[in-house]
Amino acid sequence: MDEYINTGLIIEDINDPFLILNNDIDKVLIIDDAMDNRTLLSELLMPNHKVFLAKDGAQGLSLACKHTPDLILLDVVMPGMNGHQVIKSLKSDESTFNIPVIFVSSKISPEDEKIGLDLGAVDYITKPFHPPIVQARVRNHLRGQRHKNLLEQLALIDSLTEIYNRRFYELDIKKVWSACNRNETQLSIAMIDIDFFKSYNDEYGHLNGDNALRVVANHIKKQLKRPHDIIARYGGEEFAVILPHTDAESAQRLLSEVCTSVEDLQIAHDSSSISHYLTISVGGASTIPTRDMDHESFLKIVDEHLYQAKAQGRNKVCWRSATA
Repeated sequence: MDEYINTGLIIEDINDPFLILNNDIDKVLIIDDAMDNRTLLSELLMPNHKVFLAKDGAQGLSLACKHTPDLILLDVVMPGMNGHQVIKSLKSDESTFNIPVIFVSSKISPEDEKIGLDLGAVDYITKPFHPPIVQARVRNHLRGQRHKNLLEQLALIDSLTEIYNRRFYELDIKKVWSACNRNETQLSIAMIDIDFFKSYNDEYGHLNGDNALRVVANHIKKQLKRPHDIIARYGGEEFAVILPHTDAESAQRLLSEVCTSVEDLQIAHDSSSISHYLTISVGGASTIPTRDMDHESFLKIVDEHLYQAKAQGRNKVCWRSATA
């Protein structure tokens, strides 16, 4: 029987192997084969944090990939996959590499600590637990993680449009590609280019050009309703859109609506040869990622379809359902 926490109570439920306690920002994953330890640690942390519980290493890795916690408390000695094996797996996966891990163990020799720290742990908590020490160490590491995350987020935002920048795209597509490959789910990617943007800048000036970029970027962003759908400024007047778990038909329909709605903004563009208003061209492709193809190669397919959209008169979407 697996357990989860709900309103402060430990409840056994064979169908619910993990816990989401509340809506606090900080998420803590506890991986421990002993129910008593999971219960004690969760009771210490649940007033202020969202807590996930895993009873073994395999379940812990699954939850870490699914929920990306801000901190992991990891037992060292567990049957099957021990804590050292778990942290090696965490550090070998780009989606979990940066999650700080605190080892929880009764093995407290300097050699044991050195092994854990060399594997990438940020701290050790010894058994038996001292509640104030557990709470203080968790609080300190989460505070540091929040500060680190804030700095990283600021570095991933385009200063002009205030959407994600190319660096974020390059980090996100690696994680999304890996996840869709692992789960054998559809992934759609689009590249968007504002039509005749150089002539727009020449006619209306760069300040108006900057404002048009902001308006178009945030308009497209609003059309992406799901939290994992993202738009990033790829460069100049070009944007990249990542749509996980989205097939070709759904993606093409969405981007066609985006294409039409941008022209409907009626941003005057008298030097355009295809419309009185600012328009976009879109190229995209959909696939189920496999190990036989990387995301860089797939992006070439997307680019080819963007070029097709331009060659066919612009202000349109060209899409391909590709086999990676």
